[in-house]
Amino acid sequence: MKDPSLYISNRAHGFDASGIRKAFDLAAKMKDPINLSIGLPDFDVPELAKEAAIAAIRAGHNRYSQTQGIAPLRERLRRDLSAEIGRDVGEILITSGVTGGLLLAILATIDPGEEVIFLDPYFVMYKHMVTIAGGKSLMVDSYPDFRFPAERVDRAITPKTKLMILGSPANPTGAVMEEAEIRAAVDVAKKHDLLIVSDEIYEPFLYDVSRTADGKRLYSAGALYENTIILRGFSKSHAMTGWRLGYAAGPQEIIQQMAKLQQYTFICGPTPLQYGALAALDTSMKTNIAASRKKRDLVFDLISKKFELTRPGGAFYVFPKAPPGMTASAFCARAVEHNVLIIPGNVFSERDTHFRISYATTDEKLQQGIEILNRLA
Repeated sequence: MKDPSLYISNRAHGFDASGIRKAFDLAAKMKDPINLSIGLPDFDVPELAKEAAIAAIRAGHNRYSQTQGIAPLRERLRRDLSAEIGRDVGEILITSGVTGGLLLAILATIDPGEEVIFLDPYFVMYKHMVTIAGGKSLMVDSYPDFRFPAERVDRAITPKTKLMILGSPANPTGAVMEEAEIRAAVDVAKKHDLLIVSDEIYEPFLYDVSRTADGKRLYSAGALYENTIILRGFSKSHAMTGWRLGYAAGPQEIIQQMAKLQQYTFICGPTPLQYGALAALDTSMKTNIAASRKKRDLVFDLISKKFELTRPGGAFYVFPKAPPGMTASAFCARAVEHNVLIIPGNVFSERDTHFRISYATTDEKLQQGIEILNRLA
């Protein structure tokens, strides 16, 4: 009998299991850990959304929806997003989370050997999804302040580069692109005829937002550049991580190809939960965002006493530098020995110098965990 391992593809062997999932599995085995590792909102799905989903189930909306998603949700998102960025964003595709949208966007645009450029540190899935598509990742170092280094990005681009991924607020750093950085990124994309994928899953979690001269907020590259695929979702904003609902907006030709690929992969987003997401759009999450901002301030004030770090402007992460003389992996291993779970930066980076803390937990757990980390430093 053939060894089962011999059936495994080179594609599957091309990357390891996510370090974040490993931390998730480790937490399940630990007794009451101080878990500062997983990016799960520390609030629940809004009641209005729950009731709408339950009502949809009871009303019989339990079959496949259109691949694109239910019309009322797509129409509402198109109207709201178009008003926000100042132009018609075109057709909306409901995806299986923003990660589902990201995979579809990459598969719809990248052929084997073509290049995708993004900043290091990066969301863990960028690099591996490009590998799945047979593409090559160009990772541009953004240490130590995690700003967008336009000249460095420009120099890294080759004739094979086709796609630029922007993530803001960023995971794992919490960095938020300022207006000048967004304009610089768009200028680089236009110069090289690149498509932009703008990963905006943490868009509501913006704490120090600057305004343009006319008082508006320039947040998305899609406001300046039509060759942008905007990816947003409900996992972080409305705590629907298990609902697996996101959405994509962008050039019609590309969205149509993404929808075609969805037909043969995810089929559609969960139908009754789409009705719940529609209701969620009428729920204000300002209180939750304000609470997250306070946690950001608390964590930054506590951990900056012992660690070198850049103040994050969004999301719910900080990305401190490990103590001198230690790799981040070694420091995270020491933290686990003291019942604190954090993620080493080499999960998100070609470096092993920093580590990620998620502050989406209680103030008590944050204070306990950071006290231990400071003591270990």
